[in-house]
Order: sequence, then structure tokens, then C-alpha cells
Amino acid sequence: MPRPLRRLLHLYFWLSRGMTLGVRAVVLRDQREVFLVRHTYTAGWHLPGGGVERGETLLQALEKELREEACIGLAGPPLLHGVFFNRAISPRDHVAVFIVRDFTVQEAKQPDREIAEARFFRLDDLPEGMTAGTRRRLDEVLAGRPATQDW
Repeated sequence: MPRPLRRLLHLYFWLSRGMTLGVRAVVLRDQREVFLVRHTYTAGWHLPGGGVERGETLLQALEKELREEACIGLAGPPLLHGVFFNRAISPRDHVAVFIVRDFTVQEAKQPDREIAEARFFRLDDLPEGMTAGTRRRLDEVLAGRPATQDW
């Protein structure tokens, strides 16, 4: 999809929805690595995730986004870390963050129209350019820092 059309669709959804809700996953492998994605349409490294569509539960959206963005399947229940207000996106956007420790990697995620790169990073060698929200969530989950209400 051409970039101008994606931006137009994003603007439409931003203006037409009462409240938006998204999910993100802190996918941890052996407590030594975390899975991050880099999108084609926005800068930085992010936790995998996306929007919750009408008729979807949070868990269904999480499973869908992990499958699409990471080729990861849940093998056990994720733990809800928190729900955060993402005022940088819009004055009505919220993100539910789950911790995922029990999963299967179905295959290596290949770049596509949405995902430029996706892979595990060692916790002691995280990439430059992680978004501030991603960094905050990792600090909360990994270092035990208190969770904030904002993304």
C-alpha cells in the first residue's frame, strides 16, 4: 500500500474512532532476549503488537499480531503487565501490554510491507533507536521499575 494511502487511512481511523485500543507484547526468551520489530512506516524499534479490531478480545488481537509481526505463537497464557494511555498518538489511544514467556517461534520473520525487520535482541545488547514507550516498558518488566500510566 502506498505511503500516502496508509497515512490517509491512519487519519481516517484517528478521526472516526471514539477510543482506540492496542496490544503489545514483551516476548522474553530465557530471560536473556526480547523480541522487537522495526516497521516500514514509523521510526524506531517497537514491541510487537497492533490494534484491537471490533469483535476481537485483547488475547485474540495479541495472538494475531504476534503471528503476523513475529511468526510467534502463544504456547501458554500471557501475563497482563498493564494498560497505558498513549497520548502521543491521540487523546483516546490505550495500549495493553502483555508479558509473553511461553511461546513457539513458527519461522523466522521475513520483511514485508509492514515489518522491515524483526528479531530477538540480547538484553545486554538492545538496539539503538528503541522508542521511549518500548524502553519504559522494558525497564518496568526487566528492572522492576514502577509502571507509569502513560505510554
